[in-house]
Amino acid sequence: MDNAIRLQLMTNPDAPLRAVVVRERDRLRNFIRKRVPNPADADDVVQDVLAELVEAWRLPEPIDQVGAWLLRVARNRIIDRFRKKKELPLPVATADDDDNWLQDLLPDPSTSPEAAYARTVLLAELEAALDELPVEQRAVFVAHELDGRTFAELAQETGTNLNTLLARKRYAVAHLRERLLGVYAEWND
Repeated sequence: MDNAIRLQLMTNPDAPLRAVVVRERDRLRNFIRKRVPNPADADDVVQDVLAELVEAWRLPEPIDQVGAWLLRVARNRIIDRFRKKKELPLPVATADDDDNWLQDLLPDPSTSPEAAYARTVLLAELEAALDELPVEQRAVFVAHELDGRTFAELAQETGTNLNTLLARKRYAVAHLRERLLGVYAEWND
């Protein structure tokens, strides 16, 4: 290292860090904005990543590939942010459960590639869990939740008592929740 560089580092030890930030900031911002739809949230993630860079820069071990390190930290921060937004309690099933709880459980695929992948995995698990249900329970669940048909329509079409249909759906929902709770928790940890 020549004397001019040493002198510059002694008088301004943060100069290399500033150079890295200037060099990588636009690339980092573009990476994050492609994955975080809300511009304010994207700017928050950029600031979090740069703050973590400043902390890591002062550690004794140097960062070998700063650009790759920044993108990895950004990816982790984005995932953390989506997880925090998804920290909603599981809806409680009731006999008169008419709301679309299934959509509340599934991640929105438009929020990130990770959310789209999680949704695919959860839907595959849901399909496997549906196959485990007795035929009557599966039919009521699919007709009401997935096809959007009312219990009154189902009762009229099948000649089955409305309370029986409600009970079948309640049992189906209870089984599905129990079966899918582990998978759901894994994606939200």
